[in-house]
Amino acid sequence: MKDMAMSTNDQAPRLKETEADREVRDKAYRVTAGELRSFVERYERLEAEKADIAEQQKEVMAEAKGRGYDVKVLRRLIALRKRDPEDLAEEQAVLDLYKDALGMS
Repeated sequence: MKDMAMSTNDQAPRLKETEADREVRDKAYRVTAGELRSFVERYERLEAEKADIAEQQKEVMAEAKGRGYDVKVLRRLIALRKRDPEDLAEEQAVLDLYKDALGMS
């Protein structure tokens, strides 16, 4: 049985590219390049906004520290508030169990 794949010698001849073909290709490339540029620029704007927000968060923590709050504990509280209460309860139960096993309770 003959192999179904075409060898390089069996390929169909390439059609000659017309001016209309080039115009369609070039237009598609420009649209794609414009869309790509749009994605990159949107991402860059978001990065700048993210940097601004991070700076504002630092300022909030600096203000809290200046008022006498423990910033490390504040960060921990913020992280805990993000978590599911059931997950926290389970983690606390396991922590208490381990502490008890080590005589730390």
